[in-house]
Amino acid sequence: MSPDASPPSVAPPNTSGLWRTVAEIERYVASDGWGAPLRLFALVRTADALDRDPGLALRLPAHVVDEARADADHLTSVEQDGVPEVDDLDELLGQLAWPDGVDGAALVVERILVPPDAEAEVRAATSADDEAGRARALAAHPLAEDVRIAVGVLRDGRHECAVRSRSKDSDGEVATGADLVPGLVSALQATLQD
Repeated sequence: MSPDASPPSVAPPNTSGLWRTVAEIERYVASDGWGAPLRLFALVRTADALDRDPGLALRLPAHVVDEARADADHLTSVEQDGVPEVDDLDELLGQLAWPDGVDGAALVVERILVPPDAEAEVRAATSADDEAGRARALAAHPLAEDVRIAVGVLRDGRHECAVRSRSKDSDGEVATGADLVPGLVSALQATLQD
């Protein structure tokens, strides 16, 4: 960049409203420990929600109201009750749609990950017809890792991810970035399409 050029106007990921919200959601879910079901959240711009419902200011903590008035990108997450337990996450996401007042969505899900070589090894050793056997073999693989994945997306296309592994289960070890789980980002983004 030349000395005369302006610095980029995009905020670093760790200062954006969406990044902060995804990190907060991941820590919130982590406080319940491992083995949790899928959790789903609606994301709304707090300032817009306060404009639509001034009484909301009395129900939110004062510091949240102050932050929202100072930062138009401040988001409030609203956990969705009654999310069914499913074997196929894509099927669930394919059935979701959000009303216009929702600016984004976030979900948190636990998965078992194995390195690609280990997955190929298990696939070669198990029958293609035996999905349950393959899943058990992957879970039992010595390189398998339990992870918690949090993804947040906004209608304007912005997205953030956070991934915590069970072997490094501390807030300081959570990996973050916009493109850690692109398939899940795309699937969640599709729930916001008209």
